[in-house]
Amino acid sequence: MASISLRAAQKAYGDAPPVIRNVDLDIGEHEFCVFLGPSGCGKSTLLRVIAGLEDLSSGDLFIGGRRVNDVPSAQRSVAMVFQSYALFPHMTVFENMSFGLTLAKLPKVEIEQKVREAARILQLEELLQRKPKELSGGQRQRVAIGRAIVRRPGVFLFDEPLSNLDATLRSQTRIEIARLHRQFEQASVVYVTHDQVEAMTLADRIVLLHAGADTQRFGSIAQVGTPMELYHHPRNRFVAGFIGSPRMNFLPVEVVGVQDQGILVRLTSSDETVLVGAQGVVQPGQMLTLGVRPEHMEIGHGSPAGQQSPYGITREVVLVERLGEQTYVHLDEPAGQPLVAKAPGDARISRGERLRVSVSPDCTYLFDQDGVALARRQPAPGLAAAA
Repeated sequence: MASISLRAAQKAYGDAPPVIRNVDLDIGEHEFCVFLGPSGCGKSTLLRVIAGLEDLSSGDLFIGGRRVNDVPSAQRSVAMVFQSYALFPHMTVFENMSFGLTLAKLPKVEIEQKVREAARILQLEELLQRKPKELSGGQRQRVAIGRAIVRRPGVFLFDEPLSNLDATLRSQTRIEIARLHRQFEQASVVYVTHDQVEAMTLADRIVLLHAGADTQRFGSIAQVGTPMELYHHPRNRFVAGFIGSPRMNFLPVEVVGVQDQGILVRLTSSDETVLVGAQGVVQPGQMLTLGVRPEHMEIGHGSPAGQQSPYGITREVVLVERLGEQTYVHLDEPAGQPLVAKAPGDARISRGERLRVSVSPDCTYLFDQDGVALARRQPAPGLAAAA
């Protein structure tokens, strides 16, 4: 059993600005915590700090309540699975999985028992005498995971373990990792990825990290929460734009006034108005950013309800992406990037058509000039059900 705590953690290389800045974080026993963020945000560096492969420049790290800043990696009760499989090509699957136990000079009977138990869990029993070159990519990754399992650590660390697999294997291995976590007893899992699908489907909690100048300005952590908390209640524009695919649409708007149902804003590019279910101290004429997700944009084409909405926008279709189950409609936007709306897969929409799109106040967001989200007047859609 091992919880993880970081206090005022920072990591810098030489005189360069810190890669990890002002991290205060608690990861509980048996929690599946995912470090998510763009390239260069320091998520792998933070994982290596926990593993003991990097030293903190300042701050403290606790594992299982014990300060481990100066404790060698081998004594931290952690096991790491790397992006590359890092298997010994001349050894069999059994020998690769048992290598660490052999170095620790455990009795052969105990080694045999632990390896075969891990092989059973990972469905590798028929492959124990094969060499890595005889295995598929997914099987090699399972061997790497098995090498970590046999050590019975308190913390499992995964550094983008699926990035070298094709789409089908990624999906299959992701399911296997989720299943394995339920069998890890009280072990914690820290998992690094840049893929939000992995983060949303695996995590108990997501730690979303800033990158670049935002790290120096705000610190490394943009927001910590459950997947649905980050999706429905983003703390700022960065979180709102990073979580969700396709990303949230952003539009510059001007405050018209405050009503009982929310804040009425006018799009600066078209003078159309939208009511947003947010609250805050705002003044008429104040410039803000409107955010709305593609799935929350109701296309009025063939929809009487959409046509009757007093708040919405009309735009020309510039691209239609048909993916079978759903269709993504790209709409011309003079203020910047085309808007993306989600429609049913069989929606009859053509490029060049003009569509009316309406949005519910409950499904819209406002961000101030610093990118901070205004408080919502009521719970965002879906959060109560998700909880």
